Amino acid sequence: MRSENRWTSASLVLGLMVAAAAAAAQTPSPALLVLEKDDRSLAMIDPQSLKIVGRVEAGDDPHEVVASDDGKFAYISNYGAFGATPGHTLSVVDLDSQKRLPSIDLGALLAPHGLEFAAGKVYFTAEGSKAIGRYDPASQKIDWVLGMGQNRTHMLVVGKDRNRIFTSNVNSDSIGIVERSKNGDVSGWTETYIPVGKGPEGFDVSPDGKELWAANSHDGTLSIIDVASEKVTQTLDTNTKFANRLKFTPDGKMVLISDLGTGDLVVLDAAARKEIKRLNLGHGAAGILIVPDGSRAYVAVSRNNYVAVVDLKTLAVSGRIATGRGPDGMAWAVRK
Repeated sequence: MRSENRWTSASLVLGLMVAAAAAAAQTPSPALLVLEKDDRSLAMIDPQSLKIVGRVEAGDDPHEVVASDDGKFAYISNYGAFGATPGHTLSVVDLDSQKRLPSIDLGALLAPHGLEFAAGKVYFTAEGSKAIGRYDPASQKIDWVLGMGQNRTHMLVVGKDRNRIFTSNVNSDSIGIVERSKNGDVSGWTETYIPVGKGPEGFDVSPDGKELWAANSHDGTLSIIDVASEKVTQTLDTNTKFANRLKFTPDGKMVLISDLGTGDLVVLDAAARKEIKRLNLGHGAAGILIVPDGSRAYVAVSRNNYVAVVDLKTLAVSGRIATGRGPDGMAWAVRK
């Protein structure tokens, strides 16, 4: 009888331990999502402990990731081999179960890259088809496509009112502003392409929607565009070797630029248009994610296989998150 009780007790303890381990591995809210590009995986990270709590296969050649507004799903662009075999899918991950769902086949829309989730839909660039598109998860259909005619339409930002979409067109040396048509254009949209520096890639729109800042990766300059007039108002020298991403802080006071060539994170005062800090994070500073309250930034250091945590009050590195190989695109998932 005692032996049976001991066995029952041991089984109960083991069961509790397994349950506790399973609970500890659940995706937290908020969760930091990091694409490990070279491992073709998506890591789910607890921002409090800075530990990876789950990992899911992300499909072939994953480049960027976004989270749905309710924090339940992640969408990943499968870009493909640059200049060789372009991808044509978006991978989907259920963040609750930490499982990959069936991919979204984009058909002839090739080399998807830049992503944004807005008003329940996934906007994406199709670099290999010189187009942008939109996927509706509710209908499970691509419900809108617009040709751009630009070379390497790489990243995009959807305006808050969704009446404007902004794109960086790397090999056309331009920034695109796509606006809902007011003059009866048959497509419903008008397109304006603004010449900037060489190789614009990372860019962002200021929180008040008045300015667009674009980091030009091939010449080390930064182009500042007045959104209303759709004109470049200022060009700055950022002293970067290969600027990769650019982000405004939520209050619009600072702009962060990652330099893939030097591993630096460059911090600019947005009002003064001047550099106020330069941090060397390692080798291959790439993706940038700033948390909604503006307290910290996560910067993927792709060649050192970690994400640097930067305190935006002190402008100092406050931690590191060890990842798989080639961390790059990131997203912030909040369960609702």
